[in-house]
Amino acid sequence: MPVVASAQVQATGDYLSRMDGDGDGRIALPEYQDWMSYAFTRMDADGDGVLVPAELPGGRGKPVSLAEHRQTLAITFGRQDRNRDGYLDARELASPPQ
Repeated sequence: MPVVASAQVQATGDYLSRMDGDGDGRIALPEYQDWMSYAFTRMDADGDGVLVPAELPGGRGKPVSLAEHRQTLAITFGRQDRNRDGYLDARELASPPQ
């Protein structure tokens, strides 16, 4: 493996270990959704589970619910899960979605 690719996988492995809530060395969909929802949670100033335009970057856009956000993440997860085992490993996490 070229040095650049090796460094990328190691860095992604570090990222994976932070996302891996149960420590099993792989990322399940709920772990992915929880980790990737941190920005949503921080932007949801009133904590109602919906980002309204005033809470969105630039102060405009259509409202987005946490459920919609998690569904979008599930689609992205599915596209990254290249071997279709229901988990992401470091290589799949580092790869762009299909």
